[in-house]
Amino acid sequence: MRPRLLSLYAAAAFAFLHLPLAILAVFSFNASRFTVWQGFSLHWYRALAQDRELMESAVNSLTIAAVSNVAATIAGTLAAYGLWKRASPWLSSGMYLSLVTPEIVTGISLLAFFEWAFRFLNLRLGMHTVILAHVGFSLAYVVVVILARLRNFDTSIEEAALDLGASPFAAFRLVTLPYLAPAVAAAALLAFTVSIDDYVITSLVAGVDSQTLPMVIYALARRGVNPVLNAVSTIIVAGLGALVLVSERLRHR
Repeated sequence: MRPRLLSLYAAAAFAFLHLPLAILAVFSFNASRFTVWQGFSLHWYRALAQDRELMESAVNSLTIAAVSNVAATIAGTLAAYGLWKRASPWLSSGMYLSLVTPEIVTGISLLAFFEWAFRFLNLRLGMHTVILAHVGFSLAYVVVVILARLRNFDTSIEEAALDLGASPFAAFRLVTLPYLAPAVAAAALLAFTVSIDDYVITSLVAGVDSQTLPMVIYALARRGVNPVLNAVSTIIVAGLGALVLVSERLRHR
């Protein structure tokens, strides 16, 4: 009886989380502007493709996510390897602290840092500041994933490569990195997912020419009901959901 109750509880919890998303997806194919079903239609997806503001913001989001993802994955992998080689409780705690720090606090601190730095560099907020901010908060996710993989790594394999004459870099490149490849791929997908849907931090450090998709969606949602948002949200949920599933499969390989 107890396992059955636990199964029902789990089903109810998943329904609570995913039923609104399912309703959103269904009404993205509704011919009506309102939440009254009037027939199947792809009208709102065609309207999305013709919306210049949404398309430009989507390109910005993909560009920012791709660039910051590459930088965060490389830097995070090396940082995790360094923390694994020489454990530092202070640095490790700092990484975990960045994961639990409220986004509004992180965004304000980055904005203050950029404003201070730009007094000397004569720069303004723009795509470059958004990319730097995304690298900053994505880095911790990459480090955590890579460190989890390294904890199961047999150090004797790397030591054997060193004993056979390999340099430390060659041992890392030929032995350790192939072992970390699934975790690196999973961390990259996770960093991409975290980056592309960020709103709070991005809205604080973005310039007028670097509006991202979440920022435009939020602005449109505040104006009232817009079925185009159902379409774009369905695409985002499906795309990010696929990335999360792939990331989890890679992480457990």
